Amino acid sequence: MKSENGFSLIEVLISLALIGIIAVGFLSSLSTVSAVVLTADERETAKNLAETQVEYVKGQVYATSYTPASISPEYGSYTAMIDVEPLQDSNIQKITVTIKHNNKAVTKLEGYKVK
Repeated sequence: MKSENGFSLIEVLISLALIGIIAVGFLSSLSTVSAVVLTADERETAKNLAETQVEYVKGQVYATSYTPASISPEYGSYTAMIDVEPLQDSNIQKITVTIKHNNKAVTKLEGYKVK
């Protein structure tokens, strides 16, 4: 038998299969990370918008209902809804702000307003 240098076809195919398996795992983890980053960004944006809406309501004259503050065109696919619930003492209101993104509720923030 003579000693030959190089790789056999089987060795090359096995190494290509291993590289393919590793690449599929890496690429699928990238898509998962991308989805997580998008969801985190959506939630953080909604939280900030909700906090802005609560502060806006606290700055308004005491009323039985409030119109949401306008949302910057930069966040055009986000909408706000404000619910007001008077508490036992009629001088306190529970304010609930719901932020939706593309008509899907993302976050809900509660606050209180005193007369």
